[in-house]
Amino acid sequence: MLTMHEGLPRQGPGDNACTRKAFQMLTALPEHPEILDIGCGSGMQTIELARTCPNCRITATDIHQPFLDDVAERAEAAGVAERITTLQASMDDLPFGDGTFDVLWTEGSIFIVGFEEGLSMWKRLLRPGGYVCVTEAVWFTDRPSPEAAEFWEECYPAITTVPETCAKAEHAGYEVIATFPLPASAWHENYDAPLEERLPDLKKVAAGNPEAEALIAFTEREIAMHRKHGDEYGYQFFILKMK
Repeated sequence: MLTMHEGLPRQGPGDNACTRKAFQMLTALPEHPEILDIGCGSGMQTIELARTCPNCRITATDIHQPFLDDVAERAEAAGVAERITTLQASMDDLPFGDGTFDVLWTEGSIFIVGFEEGLSMWKRLLRPGGYVCVTEAVWFTDRPSPEAAEFWEECYPAITTVPETCAKAEHAGYEVIATFPLPASAWHENYDAPLEERLPDLKKVAAGNPEAEALIAFTEREIAMHRKHGDEYGYQFFILKMK
């Protein structure tokens, strides 16, 4: 799964405009904020954060070293490498002391550990009054079509509505500052389209490997599902502050 996504712009839906919009909602940061980007992937949002906040320092973590290599290369090209540190680490075992960061950032990856579980687990890393900026898959309707509901029951049964997701954040000890949906283009342009372009070559490599063939088939289904039912679900940005 990780190899399939190597070298792509992103490993999940998102875009630079949404990253900037979320960051600009953080109104009480110190002069030199410390940011932890959890599950950073190849780091599109990492680089954009460094551009948006010239005084920040960012620690970018991911379990997959090739993604971190991409982050380092892109940071160097963007002229922000001196303010970005990469570290290979699992999001359920982050090797940092309590109260290390002013902002926890995680786009498209918290589902790996679960939304409320991740927020609760990572809370110790924040300084008092610290922020979490996170994207999470949500329903945009209370009555999803059976086809979409079946798909999400298979791949992420924890998906729920925006109000219910806000309630999870509050239960984990955060104040919800704001939320906003990612546009459909953030899903298609930086995630679906680049992945779809790669699929023909991946099919050749996967031929005869049942596990790899099944993964490609699921990816094709995921892309087709969003094209058909993208008005029913998507990603939502949640800007949270520790109570």
